[in-house]
Amino acid sequence: GGEVERVLRMVDGALLLVDAFEGPMAQTKFVLRKALEVGLRIIVVINKIDRPDARPNEVLNEVFDLFVELEADDWQLEFPIIYTSSRQGKATLDWEQPGNGMKPLFEMIKKEIPAPAGDEEAVLQLQINTLDYDDYVGRVGIGRISNGSISAGQLVGLCKQDEKVEMLKIGKLWVYDGLKRKEVDRAAAGDIVAIAGLGQVNIGETVTDPENPAPLPLLIVDEPTLNMTFMVNDSPFAGREGKFVTSRHLRDRLFKEAETNVSLKIAETESPDKFEVSGRGELHLGILIETMRREGYELQISKPRPILKRIKGELCEPYERLFLNLPDDFSGKAIENLGNRRAEMLNMQPAGEKNVKLEFMIPARGLIGFRSEFLTGTKGEGIMHHMFDHYGPWKGEIASGRRGALTAFEAGEATTYGIHNVEERGSLFINPIDKIYAGMIVGENSREGDLDVNVCKKKHLTNMRASTSDETIRLTPPRTFTLEQAMEYIEDDELVEVTPSSIRLRKKILDKSDRERMAKRSKDATVV
Repeated sequence: GGEVERVLRMVDGALLLVDAFEGPMAQTKFVLRKALEVGLRIIVVINKIDRPDARPNEVLNEVFDLFVELEADDWQLEFPIIYTSSRQGKATLDWEQPGNGMKPLFEMIKKEIPAPAGDEEAVLQLQINTLDYDDYVGRVGIGRISNGSISAGQLVGLCKQDEKVEMLKIGKLWVYDGLKRKEVDRAAAGDIVAIAGLGQVNIGETVTDPENPAPLPLLIVDEPTLNMTFMVNDSPFAGREGKFVTSRHLRDRLFKEAETNVSLKIAETESPDKFEVSGRGELHLGILIETMRREGYELQISKPRPILKRIKGELCEPYERLFLNLPDDFSGKAIENLGNRRAEMLNMQPAGEKNVKLEFMIPARGLIGFRSEFLTGTKGEGIMHHMFDHYGPWKGEIASGRRGALTAFEAGEATTYGIHNVEERGSLFINPIDKIYAGMIVGENSREGDLDVNVCKKKHLTNMRASTSDETIRLTPPRTFTLEQAMEYIEDDELVEVTPSSIRLRKKILDKSDRERMAKRSKDATVV
């Protein structure tokens, strides 16, 4: 369903790259399981044998245990092994005798990886495994020819998801030469090709003979698990820092992304300035936002929401299987943090002398913001990997741990004096001379409930004071946010303003009086 599984279907073998010291990682288990299920021939490559702390024999035993745990068959358990040092550009069959180049690895690939099994004379079968987009030819389908052959200009049948067969004519045809595409007139069984002219082709559909269609089993793309609202930036600072700021820019960019990012779903709303964007988790959506930001887009985003389902009358939410590899000294804090996020620990085992491997089941919403906390808490030494597992019963609210917001009620430039006066109220997110607008969140209140503050206040000078009457003001360094941290931090009545040079937090309703009226109206409705 994910990109990994689809790509594995296009190859005949794979290299399992393992660090000679660290051994198999959490994500190694996930990818290897998928490769074994597809029946690929695996070559185990134990890399970094030049490390002084390398332990290739122990790592090889760990790899074998992993194959056994994943229920590999006898043929897969007899995997070939090669030892490498990619830094030195050397490969060898005996790690105690370093080689003089990478030739042994290439020879092993030629010897061990089977040739494509397809029949060039059979009925055409080509399953679309991934998509690309070209401004000139539109959507491009990419896949491997399982059987038969295909030519540019040929009439083919496209077996759609609804089992209908659509007649189409192949436009351009490319094969891959290394990492580059090369246009060709014909390709045959075993070739990985890119095809233009398939209209609105989707992942998993089969290109075949229109007279004698032979569709392959349909691939199911993983469904989105998190949803966010993307909207045009309407803050007082809109248009100051970005190149693409209108709803048309935002709409075109999102729908273009959806052409190739098949796990991403875009839906228009009643407002032309707002779009519902659903993806495969916080990281998936965060990468899109960060990419758009670097391209020059300005936008605002809401708090991520889990996509809920009602299964047999019970409200259910998406769960992820989480794998951690971290120093043992930090494991207690990580377990406590995940417990607060409604996670359930499934497994714990040592990983080397100082590390430990942990496995959890956690609601997808519990992972929002966890990555940055985890990396900070392990001083960058922790490794995490997670994947969608299932839909399960709603686990209840997850406490955010934050109090109220300090919200600016006056626009202007933040002053040292203004910030100093507010510091006793909580922690600040801004520096002196930062530009501020009314409704912008400038800090976190030390107590429950929001508080409106003035960080632009200036000290009134008098002509009657001694030269020593002013003391140097020392400010506490402000708290800064990454995009991921900002997405987790905001509440339902707040937004993140994202521009190429800034990440700001703000209230949805900027005006103080309007917010108070809305809060009173909500309170009255609750009482009724």
